[in-house]
Amino acid sequence: MNAETMKHTGDLARLQREMAAAIMQPLTPQEGMQTTAPDGSSMVALAESFIAPNSRLTSFERLEIYNRQYWFRVLGVLDEDFPALRSVIGRQRFDALCAAYLTAHPSRSFSLRNLGSKLPDWLAAHPEMAGQRHRLAVDVARIEWAFVEAFDSAAHPPLTLDQIVTLDGGSRLALQPHLRLMCLSYPADDLVLELHRREKRQTSEAGVPADGSSSVGWEAGVRNDKESNAPARLPWPQRRTTWIAAHRLDLVVYYHRLEREEFETLDAIRRGQPLSEAIQAGFAHSHIAALRRSERLREWFTNWAALGWICAQEPEVLL
Repeated sequence: MNAETMKHTGDLARLQREMAAAIMQPLTPQEGMQTTAPDGSSMVALAESFIAPNSRLTSFERLEIYNRQYWFRVLGVLDEDFPALRSVIGRQRFDALCAAYLTAHPSRSFSLRNLGSKLPDWLAAHPEMAGQRHRLAVDVARIEWAFVEAFDSAAHPPLTLDQIVTLDGGSRLALQPHLRLMCLSYPADDLVLELHRREKRQTSEAGVPADGSSSVGWEAGVRNDKESNAPARLPWPQRRTTWIAAHRLDLVVYYHRLEREEFETLDAIRRGQPLSEAIQAGFAHSHIAALRRSERLREWFTNWAALGWICAQEPEVLL
């Protein structure tokens, strides 16, 4: 690469950075482009430096089209992925939350699927964005993001119950990649399902089957500009530590409530602990009588095998 080529390559990279910074800058409250660039300079001058005007639009107006379309698209993605969060905190607060989150974590992937991946943890660190319902809002965000991960993460060949009973204390297992474990401050899964029902976002049944789990499926919706800015009026759940697993079965995502000991055992398996250590971690500080623990373990492993949650540590991926 000669010096002239390197110069043009450097100029192109600089131009790309300047344009990206401009179009990723948040819109004004009137949904227009800011008149001041990120570095404090004039956005009009910046636009004129790399975009020519035409017979109908100025350089600023042409750049504004990209700025608006970027934000409408990424805000629309979060709107689709977190409808219950929006209902819990209200449209006005949700829009402000999304703008602040996307400023801190702009799109970095070719796929918009990953756009909301950091939102639950980011919201946990920014209580001012959710007000008095902060802890509940974080739980709701975690449940909704778990849906995304459970819906399209990989599946491995599960171990059968006959295979599981041959294991010993030193065996190391793995959990399905689509299985997501959550320790929540609220029993918020039913709330999320109810809010999704109200949003009319379901494409398959959502309910509470006989085994106590909850299922949900939904399709991408559109923003309703007539909806209230206020949070949804629902009886909010009382605060209570709740352990939930989200998993996929036949292209439907289910939320399944767990006992604390069951959650801790699964979490230890997920972290790669040998089976005996995982079981010991699960029953640490447990109030379940020692004589009943074997019975509980049989129930759990039977259920996990039926749901296909347990697999080998290095299985083949099911495409």
